[in-house]
Amino acid sequence: MLLALFQWLSKDVHVFNAFSYITLRAVLATMTSLVIGLLFGPLVIRRLTQMKIGQAVRTDGPQSHLVKSGTPTMGGALILIAIGISTLLWADLTNRFVWVVLLVTLGYGWIGWVDDYRKVVNRDPKGMSSRQKFFWQSVIGLIAAIYLAFAVSAVSNSQVLSLFIEWVQSGFNLDLPPKADLIVPFFKNVAYPLGTIGFILLTYFVIVGTSNAVNLTDGLDGLAIMPTVMVGVGLGIFAYVVGRVDYSHYLLFPYIPGASELMVFCGSLAGAGLAFLWYNAHPAQVFMGDVGALSLGGALGTVAVITRQEIVLFIMGGVFVAETLSVMIQVGYFKYTKRKYGVGRRIFLMAPLHHHFEQSGWKETQVVVRFWIISMMLVLFGLSTLKLR
Repeated sequence: MLLALFQWLSKDVHVFNAFSYITLRAVLATMTSLVIGLLFGPLVIRRLTQMKIGQAVRTDGPQSHLVKSGTPTMGGALILIAIGISTLLWADLTNRFVWVVLLVTLGYGWIGWVDDYRKVVNRDPKGMSSRQKFFWQSVIGLIAAIYLAFAVSAVSNSQVLSLFIEWVQSGFNLDLPPKADLIVPFFKNVAYPLGTIGFILLTYFVIVGTSNAVNLTDGLDGLAIMPTVMVGVGLGIFAYVVGRVDYSHYLLFPYIPGASELMVFCGSLAGAGLAFLWYNAHPAQVFMGDVGALSLGGALGTVAVITRQEIVLFIMGGVFVAETLSVMIQVGYFKYTKRKYGVGRRIFLMAPLHHHFEQSGWKETQVVVRFWIISMMLVLFGLSTLKLR
């Protein structure tokens, strides 16, 4: 929005040309979303408290968490507002990738909002059923996946439509260009062709999987938001690289026209996340709820697909991966042992993984800060793939 204004003003005042630089707008987007989050945070918390939208704490969880019962939740709405306003102000609104990521983020936010609303306001402990939640996640994920399958190869939405029609007419047997291949980090020329169907399936699993992984991680004060910010910043750097002809060619990445504009979105996400952390740090004044966790995970997954960094997302988001695997292993082993021995057994003291460490004697703040440190190391390791190839 502001970019169009500054471009018009630059015709007479050349100093406004500075706002055409993506890096400057990314910094301004970060600052804007940070200020919005800090300013409106107390207002949102008071409003949620007045509406008695308090978190229900699981009785079978760590006993130390019982004091958190009643803490305002659904604070993820504040993150979405800050991201949305900041992105609309500073991003190039003619960029199709910006709109895809925004719509996926808001779509998953809507799913989380409905789930949280039913749990907290309607006092329905089940909220949105798992099947219903997964259905809507799949709908949004598949729509985004089908669009992105052709968007990474096209330069305009009209060309996206042409490629989609061509794919249907070919009997769903259209090959995608090399830039749509699965890139293997740390190797110069190792990439695996996915084909259109393979690209759509991979994109679907990345978006839906990342969304649920962040949601599983959101169990302690500040645990999920800081890794999300760090991974978002890392993906923003990748977006800038693959969206530049010179940098992508030099660093041996596929050139994705328009992808660099996602750096502005990632900046908005980082600023909004840091502002939320101000109120979510231990002891938390507000929780993000599913409305925040599902939407942020969906955003990270979508940006990773556009920048062709699915494996790097797996590396940088290692904390999210570990948390998800701990739940899958725990549930799978419990069911297996119950079927075999008649009594279910557990590998971890409690899942997700952060609860295992709490039950082992770590304080909540120790778990959170140590997971942050691990995330920082993993993000730096992921960024090293920019040059170590």
